[in-house]
Amino acid sequence: MVLGSKEICKAAIKMALSDNRQEEAELKSEFLKRGIKAVAIDFGSDFSSAVPKILERAVVAARREGIIGESHAEEGAVAGAAHEALQQMVDKCVGLNLGGKIGIARNGSHISVCIFLAIGLLNLNDVAIGMGHRAV
Repeated sequence: MVLGSKEICKAAIKMALSDNRQEEAELKSEFLKRGIKAVAIDFGSDFSSAVPKILERAVVAARREGIIGESHAEEGAVAGAAHEALQQMVDKCVGLNLGGKIGIARNGSHISVCIFLAIGLLNLNDVAIGMGHRAV
């Protein structure tokens, strides 16, 4: 079953907002029944070192879970979508600590990456969400 970008983006958002590994596994199973491959990855870092870590973790997890193959086009699609998602939140993040989750989903040529961030300084926290989509 071929789905559109909206459904794939919704799946990536749900993965990024999942609370724990059990919920991630339940969502992955539910999505797989609909033909969507998905994965979620936790991360935490200061912003200056977060960008390369997030891009690398997204590509490695997508490859490990069989969402993408090892082609440059597919790796670039995941990295590009993750970078796009991060660019939507840069102004909120500079100089602060980040923690959050990356959600990745794919069906056919549609790949979506959602990044959920908790942005913190001491006990003052903010949250943000960014979304990127690519077609391969």
